[in-house]
Amino acid sequence: MAQNVPPYEWTDDALRLRQFMFDFWFEHRRPPSLRDAHVALGLDRRAITQAYKLLDLGLVVTVDQRTQGMSLLKAPPFSSYPTTVSMFDEQGFHSYIGCAHEAFGASNSPQVRGQVLRFESCCVCCMAPIVFHMRDYEILDCSPEQRPLLHVSESPWDWCSLDMISMCDATNYVLDAEHAARYERMQSRRGVLMTMDQAREYVRFVAETRLWDYHWAPLSMNPEPIFERLRAVGIDISNWMP
Repeated sequence: MAQNVPPYEWTDDALRLRQFMFDFWFEHRRPPSLRDAHVALGLDRRAITQAYKLLDLGLVVTVDQRTQGMSLLKAPPFSSYPTTVSMFDEQGFHSYIGCAHEAFGASNSPQVRGQVLRFESCCVCCMAPIVFHMRDYEILDCSPEQRPLLHVSESPWDWCSLDMISMCDATNYVLDAEHAARYERMQSRRGVLMTMDQAREYVRFVAETRLWDYHWAPLSMNPEPIFERLRAVGIDISNWMP
C-alpha cells in the first residue's frame, strides 16, 4: 500500500468480491475464507487474490500478502483480530471494530440500519471501560456520561505507508485530555484530540458512501486533504505541524 495512489478503476471481480465480503461478514460475524469466496462467486484462487490486491491498494481491506491464503486482517469497519473496540447487536458480540473512528462508520452500514448497536471500548491510557450505543449514525447514550475523546497518535504523513494497521492502532478513546497526555508519555509520541461529534463529522464522507454505493471508488491516502478535513471540523492539528 502507498500514499498518493493515482486514480484507477475497480475490476468486476473486485466489485463482486467487495460486496460479497461485507455481506458475508455482517451475516456470519467473521471474515470469509478464499473457499467461501470461491463457492459464492465462482472465482478461482488467482482471480480472488488479484481482486484482494486491488481492494488493498484502494483502502478497502488489509490482506497479509505474505500468506498463500491472503489472510484478511481488516475490512473497515471490521478487524479480524482483537482490537480495543467491540460491536454488539441484539444477539450478542458481532465483531471487533478496526478503531475508534470505525465505530461510527459501522453504525451507518446498510446491513444494520435501524438496529441499536452497543460499542464497548476503554480508555487507552488506564483501561477504564467506555460503552456507548448508536443507531443509524446517532449516538444514543454513553458511559461515562462525560463523553470520552478520541486520540490519534500517528500523523497522516505516516498513515498507510505499509498498510492500515498502524493508523488504526493509533486511533483510540481516552477519558479526557489528561489521560491523552499520559498515554503520549507512555508511547513517546504526540497526538491530536477530537470529540465524538467531531469524529462523526470527520468520517461522515466514508460512512455515507461505503457499502451504500456498489461502485464507490478506490481511496488514496493523501495527507493534505486529510489535514483540511480535520481543520474543517475544528480539530486542532498543531501537534502534527512542524
